[in-house]
Amino acid sequence: MSNAASLIETHLTEHHAAVQRLSGFVPFIEDLAGRMVECLKAGGKVLFFGNGGSAADAQHLAAELVVRYRVNRRALAGIALTTDTSILTAGGNDFGFDSIYARQVEALGCKGDVVIGISTSGNSANVVNGLVEAKKQGCLAVAFTAEGGGRCAEVADLCFRAPSPVTARAQECHLLVGHILCDWVEKAFAS
Repeated sequence: MSNAASLIETHLTEHHAAVQRLSGFVPFIEDLAGRMVECLKAGGKVLFFGNGGSAADAQHLAAELVVRYRVNRRALAGIALTTDTSILTAGGNDFGFDSIYARQVEALGCKGDVVIGISTSGNSANVVNGLVEAKKQGCLAVAFTAEGGGRCAEVADLCFRAPSPVTARAQECHLLVGHILCDWVEKAFAS
């Protein structure tokens, strides 16, 4: 086998192993999806945030709620706290990078909202602080992490620990679970 083929097989094998283990998370997904539906039906919001690739995932999932996942239905309140450069840079400059999500959750989070912080390490201080603030605001604080969970798992109400220690595989699991959640939520509003 060539080096390229070996590299590809390694990625595919890791991905397949992680995805196969997701079946053990069905109760978690069902619980979180139900809570998201309840929140949105009550007029609440789902707030997302993370850093780097996780910030991109936050934006992706918020877009699935606001626009649509598979079927046309009314817009749903999904907000990525990763997109406003003025807020991010002012908050980072004035209060420090560790506060950029907590400050936005303080401003936008309301009791009953669902707040999803995404951090593969589980230790990103700004994600941890955002989840802590979510709980102070009476929101459901949800962490998406890799296997270890880190500090996010300690402070969140719910934690999805993607079944892989490999960052890329954890991110793939986060997006897959996020898509399942969006599909579930969408079905609740499409009928």
